[in-house]
Amino acid sequence: MRMNIWDKLPKPFLILAPMEGVTDIVFRQVIAKAGRPDLFFTEFTNVSSYASEKGRDNALERLKISPTDQPIIAQIWGKDPEHFSICTAALENLGFAGVDLNFGCPDKNVNRTGGGAAMIKTPELAIECFRNAKKSTNLPISIKTRLGWSKPEEYHDWLSILLAEHPAALTVHLRTKKEMSKVPAHYELIPEIIKLRDQISPETKLIISGDIKNSAHALELHQKYPEIDGFMIGRGVFANPYCFTNHTPTRKELMNLLKLHLDLYEKYQFSSFEPLKHFFKIYINNFPGAADIRAKLMETHSVAEARKIVKNL
Repeated sequence: MRMNIWDKLPKPFLILAPMEGVTDIVFRQVIAKAGRPDLFFTEFTNVSSYASEKGRDNALERLKISPTDQPIIAQIWGKDPEHFSICTAALENLGFAGVDLNFGCPDKNVNRTGGGAAMIKTPELAIECFRNAKKSTNLPISIKTRLGWSKPEEYHDWLSILLAEHPAALTVHLRTKKEMSKVPAHYELIPEIIKLRDQISPETKLIISGDIKNSAHALELHQKYPEIDGFMIGRGVFANPYCFTNHTPTRKELMNLLKLHLDLYEKYQFSSFEPLKHFFKIYINNFPGAADIRAKLMETHSVAEARKIVKNL
């Protein structure tokens, strides 16, 4: 029997968007401490990496989860249907509540290989990958995508194709690949997308992504569009790591989160310190001298050096 975490979530439910280089095992625990969403996603993992002996260890590293992550969805990407099958079959035994197929990443390197949003241009291949993933596991299979490749009106044909496969859930980022995040999300298309879902696959949970600021904003949109099942928050977490609670953190609370982030980064022994620097702006902002402190943190080369600066605060 196919297990379905999507049927156990409240309405509306909130998700922390999967973001490459951001939503790793450390940052998910930091957000869980601040105020967790109803569901976590991993960063995306390349199915071809998992399917090869050479790349499997790296793939498994990206798929590491902690107890505070539960429930969590594994997000995967690629273009080889057989590799989707191999990877998905293994995920059921790794503690995941579901599998999400990334058909929306706009990164040019990902798209160059035919993965992510490039799947929009090869719908037959996308469906073959979906079917291979679905037949290989009892976990529910969901999809995250965009409106289209270059024009918002592409959504009708593209989403219709996906919905005809009856995914457990469909997350729609309300922009095209070419729009990236350079234009406002196309909220005006929400009613039409709801209508499309209701006509083709009413059992599919519909999730909206794009410019969702916090839980209050999500509830406001849900009141306007009660047919939406959930909302995904991405960049909003940079403005406020407590965005899933609507709590406005004090400077002390942000410092404590940064200390936790440093401790966890050290615990998991990441090979490079540099990626950690992307997170400093989340915790060090909106108070006198914040820019100078961030500048000092950006000059550090180890957790110990960063911790010394934070301790002096």
